[in-house]
Amino acid sequence: MRTRAKICGITRIEDIHSAVNAGADAIGFVFFPPSPRSVTQEQAKELIQHVPAYVQTVGLFVNASLDEIEQILKQAPVDILQFHGDESPEQCQQISSQVGRRWYKAIQVKPELDVINTIKSYQNVGASAVLLDTWHPELKGGTGHSFDWSKFPKLDIPLILAGGLKPDNIEDAIKTTNAYAVDVSGGVESAKGIKDQQLIEQFMQGVQRGSAK
Repeated sequence: MRTRAKICGITRIEDIHSAVNAGADAIGFVFFPPSPRSVTQEQAKELIQHVPAYVQTVGLFVNASLDEIEQILKQAPVDILQFHGDESPEQCQQISSQVGRRWYKAIQVKPELDVINTIKSYQNVGASAVLLDTWHPELKGGTGHSFDWSKFPKLDIPLILAGGLKPDNIEDAIKTTNAYAVDVSGGVESAKGIKDQQLIEQFMQGVQRGSAK
């Protein structure tokens, strides 16, 4: 089975077309105003209209309230919620049940973190997957750095690899981790929030090579 791939931090219609044409399985929109890749619900509404059937849309939220998420979903009805802040398993489960969306949790791999038990705590309340990202003391994702892939666990829940992925390391990343899916943002950009068609194509080619058995 080919490793799935999400292109995150999309801000332009042409970048949706580039990602879809290159074979991306999911498109990510960032609803976190401090991020240079953030979009408003109005912008996301327009962008979502250009995502074809069979390509999923994901909304990234950082410590957002139920009210905030509900307001965004009224205009930008993404398929899946990505909780990328300090949300507890219970908060993720409660919000997702209120808004009727599947969800997954992003976890920053801190040196002292009990990764397996943390993953299981979200799995036990209904996470569709768990994303493992590089830890940074200030940034919530988008660090451009990778963590030690040899520590990537093997569990009975889909695990998504993120952090420092780019065209020249994605094949090795997949072969090392055997991740269910990969998530890239800065690694396929010419500037923050501006994707590069050629880099997206090279990244997806690397995904194909990494997935080949």
